[in-house]
Amino acid sequence: MPIYMDRHDIPKEITAEHVALMHQEDLKVEHLYGCKGMTYWCDSKRHTAFCLIEAPNREAIQNMHNHAHGEFPHDIIEVDPHLVESFLGRIEDPEKGKKEDLNIIDDPAFRVIMVLETSDYLHRLDTHQLSMFTQKFHRSVAKSVKHFEGSIVRENDKSYLISFKSVTNAVLCALKIQESFKYSYPKLERDNQQLKIGLCTGSPVTAKDGIFSESILLATQMCELVQGQIVISPSVKSLYENENRNAVIDDQLIRTLTPKEVLFVSNLVEFCESNWNKSNFNIITLSKELGHSKSQLYRKIKRLTGKSPITFIREYRLHKALELIHDQKGNISEIAFESGFNSPAYFSKSFVEKFGILPSKYAQMYQS
Repeated sequence: MPIYMDRHDIPKEITAEHVALMHQEDLKVEHLYGCKGMTYWCDSKRHTAFCLIEAPNREAIQNMHNHAHGEFPHDIIEVDPHLVESFLGRIEDPEKGKKEDLNIIDDPAFRVIMVLETSDYLHRLDTHQLSMFTQKFHRSVAKSVKHFEGSIVRENDKSYLISFKSVTNAVLCALKIQESFKYSYPKLERDNQQLKIGLCTGSPVTAKDGIFSESILLATQMCELVQGQIVISPSVKSLYENENRNAVIDDQLIRTLTPKEVLFVSNLVEFCESNWNKSNFNIITLSKELGHSKSQLYRKIKRLTGKSPITFIREYRLHKALELIHDQKGNISEIAFESGFNSPAYFSKSFVEKFGILPSKYAQMYQS
């Protein structure tokens, strides 16, 4: 039977004890709807609660809550229990004290999400034997995450997805990884490597499907698009400085996006995802869609990515083309046109300039 997580936005006057009582009422009637309440998280500070429930469908959860206490969830998503445990540390109630009649769980599900990428886009798709320097760096990442009480949710040779309870620990871990990266490689080897870290905060259930999906998406966008080795959201900066007596984030080591920049990045990626393969996708259509003049668009994209809008659009298409070639979705000419290029010759020239290899040569590496 599938497992779901739902989110309840609770009024300020509702305490953790009230939430515990509502959970108890759910357990009394769950059998009537084929449900099984596994556990919940209550965040009194942010006025949210999240329930983890085994159920036949979303409607059964809504009906159970309605019968038990009348509090409808605002969003319900299907989840993988292993991912829930990796992000949040448990999938069942913590043990209550022997003298307690009611198991009051005042345990927030709010987390800091880190996306860490350790190579450029070309090598993230490839599998190469790791050098001893890279192996050394990966060992130092695992050691740093453990030291700062993070939880590795997903990892491979090129990237990590990590969850932290503490904003301070997440920021200090990012700085430690940055330092380790510098000393893990000799200079010649380091020139061929890349480190990108994106940090943002979030809750497990939003209007989008997938646990922490919005936070993961933003952290990934910050990693892949924004110039800077460590990039953090404004909420990370604010919480870190509040937790550390208004300590100031060193902008020489960490780049902080403004709320407007976060919105701009999200809108930019959303439009690019829908239009990257259209031949008429250009600066004019992009500036019109995002509501900026061409000069404003140039300044914003240049400041965020270090690239001109023309270069940004071309490289966005090239990344998509690289995926299509890797997945053998057509011949080079077909993929060139599918990626919005009007000329296969110009596509090949641009591909070589970006990735240092002919697209035909790259395709040969993945022929079955």
